[in-house]
Amino acid sequence: MRTLVLSTAITLLLAGSSLAAAQTSAAPSQSPSQSQTESQDDTAIRSIQVVDVDELKPDVRSKVDAIVANTKQEEIKSLHDTIDAIPQAVSALKAKGRVTAQVVAINVDKDGVLTMFTKKTT
Repeated sequence: MRTLVLSTAITLLLAGSSLAAAQTSAAPSQSPSQSQTESQDDTAIRSIQVVDVDELKPDVRSKVDAIVANTKQEEIKSLHDTIDAIPQAVSALKAKGRVTAQVVAINVDKDGVLTMFTKKTT
């Protein structure tokens, strides 16, 4: 459960490069071997889930709420920009009736599961 409540800032730093690597192809200036090596270092996103903070157990919800309360607006905006750049993430949110602006935190676990935590009002 501890991995679910990582700081948005730390998670964004760790997941941002993974999300970008999972969604972008190598730049023309990179050689194929360089691109393959870099993508092996990053965790690939294998599945995406959307969880409403209100659905979490109270103790976990309070930890997530505390982290969100200490997260800077610039970090949240950067998080939203990263999510908007991933069509599958936007689609997963839409399927749950949510939008990027409702995402308050994310987590990418070692198995490549991207979890987006949302709140009805942000």
